[in-house]
Amino acid sequence: MSEPASGSSVPRSRSPETGSGVRLEVIRAGVRTTVQDLGRPGLAHLGVPRSGALDAGALRRANRLAGNPPGAAGLEITLGGLRARVTRATTLAVTGAPCPITVDRRPADPGLPLAVRAGAVIDIGRATAGLRAYLAVGGGLTVPPVLGSRSTDTLSGLGPDPVRDGDVLPVGPATALPPGVDVAPHPPPRGTLRLRVWPGPRDDWFTGDAWRTLLSAEYRVSTQTDRVGARLTGPVLTRAIDGELPSEGLVLGAIQVPADGQPLIFLADHPTTGGYPVIGVVDPSDVDLLAQARPGTTLHFTPAPP
Repeated sequence: MSEPASGSSVPRSRSPETGSGVRLEVIRAGVRTTVQDLGRPGLAHLGVPRSGALDAGALRRANRLAGNPPGAAGLEITLGGLRARVTRATTLAVTGAPCPITVDRRPADPGLPLAVRAGAVIDIGRATAGLRAYLAVGGGLTVPPVLGSRSTDTLSGLGPDPVRDGDVLPVGPATALPPGVDVAPHPPPRGTLRLRVWPGPRDDWFTGDAWRTLLSAEYRVSTQTDRVGARLTGPVLTRAIDGELPSEGLVLGAIQVPADGQPLIFLADHPTTGGYPVIGVVDPSDVDLLAQARPGTTLHFTPAPP
């Protein structure tokens, strides 16, 4: 069945690294869709951000269900709304934010391997909770890597452009069979988050009341949330030192406090340096939870166990 692509009139083909001949044709890209793998760790000293899937656990699950290595590239789909077609029979898997899924207009299960025929059209509807769904294709997307990763970095501009209507993405050869599973449960995004936090490198730049406030008050995720970071709204965190701080290195999950006293938590596309003091750092294993937090989500911090 042939279905015309909407949006751009000329499909943008991303050159394949391998010659499997399989393609993922993006008919409708949705609000914001990017190619993501597990990013570019270890290059921050060169000023290269980590990037990669915001909910890395969800991407790993999708890859495992599709028979891929954990770090294969897939699509990160914000709020759903994607329609795509594969040119050959393959296995797909969708994880992350729960979304209604159809394959050739028939309902399909998220979180399970989906065997699809050549030319099958998959629709990933609007997310009913959470923010980001992940689509893995058997063999993984093989857009050309940049500095060892196929991830789109929205801050630095590294990697492929965000996916648009009409894009044609290359798929690599399958390297393993998908697992034979009937149920692959995973917890849905939570309405209220409790994130474990470690003291930051500049916690001494804040009053003792500020640290106690951080651990006892309720914060909410603001509308200023993207792949770079999540700004929070709540009680102001007061500083004990008002001086200027030279820019210094930042890590994933760092809680930076700008001049207005409202905390900002850095996510995958965070800059490698920053000049505002970091009062704490969210435990890396909790960052995936924040990646699925919609604006308005209630958030509490709790001390990370030693």
